[in-house]
Amino acid sequence: MEASRELQSFLRAVGPRAFRVARLALRHDQDALDALQEAMIKLVRRYGTRPAEEWPPLFYAILRNCVRDQQRGRKSQNTILSWFARLTGAGAKEPGEQELPAAAPGPLQEIESDERLRKLERAIAALPARQQQAFLLRNIEELDVSDTAAAMGCSEGSVKTHYSRAVHALREKLGDL
Repeated sequence: MEASRELQSFLRAVGPRAFRVARLALRHDQDALDALQEAMIKLVRRYGTRPAEEWPPLFYAILRNCVRDQQRGRKSQNTILSWFARLTGAGAKEPGEQELPAAAPGPLQEIESDERLRKLERAIAALPARQQQAFLLRNIEELDVSDTAAAMGCSEGSVKTHYSRAVHALREKLGDL
């Protein structure tokens, strides 16, 4: 009973962030929700009895595979994919969360912000898939190297290499964005 509540709590906590990961990869809310739901079900059915500290890397590995399955399905329908289409930016609204009124930025600030976001999107989209995964899991999901390695299905050294290359490529391309 306690394990079930702990697993439910984990899924509630990871859900909004995992949705963003899937949405960024799939570029479609419904596909992202489908992948997220499938990953959650698989975690519960196959690994729900495992210790709670094992759930994050297992979950993200499952989610990665669900996203990959969705992408493969799209490829069979001749849909062009890219890993990222749109980054939500800081302070993005979570699914189901109400947006608080804030002071509206001026038109010039909005244009500059949109342009910076587009540059960042293009730079991240240009990264190889493994670098994108490492960058996303380490920065957005804030997984440590070991959990990122487990989620990506590779060694910690590979994570460090992919992440370092991603950061260097982004810095070279973007400078002081």
